[in-house]
Amino acid sequence: MNTLGITVHPCPEDEAGSIAPPPRKINLEKQNPAPKLELFRPFLSPLSVTILPVAPEINSFILFLATERGLSSAYQISVRRSLETLAEWAASKGVTSWRDVDTRCLQEFLSRQKQRGLEASSLRVAIVHLRIFFRFLVHRDFLSEDPSEPLLSPRTGSSLPETLQVSQLVRILESIDTSKPLGYRDLAILELFYSSGLRLAEVCSIRLETLDLDDGFLRVTGKGNKTRIVPVGGRASKALKDYLQNERPRLVKARSSSEIFLSVRGGPLSPDRVRQIVKHRARQAGLSQKIYPHLLRHSFATHLLQNGADLRVIQELLGHADISTTQIYTHVDEQRLRKVHNTYHPRA
Repeated sequence: MNTLGITVHPCPEDEAGSIAPPPRKINLEKQNPAPKLELFRPFLSPLSVTILPVAPEINSFILFLATERGLSSAYQISVRRSLETLAEWAASKGVTSWRDVDTRCLQEFLSRQKQRGLEASSLRVAIVHLRIFFRFLVHRDFLSEDPSEPLLSPRTGSSLPETLQVSQLVRILESIDTSKPLGYRDLAILELFYSSGLRLAEVCSIRLETLDLDDGFLRVTGKGNKTRIVPVGGRASKALKDYLQNERPRLVKARSSSEIFLSVRGGPLSPDRVRQIVKHRARQAGLSQKIYPHLLRHSFATHLLQNGADLRVIQELLGHADISTTQIYTHVDEQRLRKVHNTYHPRA
């Protein structure tokens, strides 16, 4: 339940591309955006409220994603970031209306983003966001044609997921001092990531009522609003118990809800804040490589496979709808075996 009083369910990126026409049409030019703006203010950025001339259409679209599509707040924020980046760039070119944005303009924008170092995978996500937004404007009769339709998604290589060694993970976990403020919380977060292979959004959204530490299980609602039960390992269970007993009570404020991981202000931790925590704790442990939450999920799956776990079990634990998504970890293990063979076989 979000601040609008609406139940919000996560949804995969690729499922957000098909938007059914709404039952009624809204004239975006004539409607007064002020009431919606007030309802939606918790999700608005200062940039969209005060600067961008095209912000009302962005706000209407994000509200549509929240109320009619039921997409997660994390997905809404991601879409808003893409659209505001485009709007800010377009404004710098003197474009102040979505009607003035054509395919060439979008291609120039994406080319500029690529020049600035945006990876192919991120460009693909941005193109998805642009397509569903302009499709929305066409459905609302704000535009007669969709300028994003001719856009081609860049090809992405079949790169294998990065992983951490067990020794590196132990180094991070053992470097966290629980006698210092937020030590219990941060240790519990990292232990849970590695113990259960959760996604970032799943860690941020888990609640007290979904956790059963007596039996060592956690009920998780993941992509596509699919619920699964994942085990919580012994070390992670202990870290969670210590946090819930020793630190979370001090973080609870009058406005706090039942999310397990809270900020110093009593609200649930945002995905960006959790990323910062993971990055900070890795640097504190002396690791120089880039550490991010999904890297812990990759490590969870890879280490299970290396130790003999069945691929179907790993698929269920990760919440993958398709076994082919999980099979990428077999390639990681094959790569490791090939490296060992080449290193130690006399005729490799």
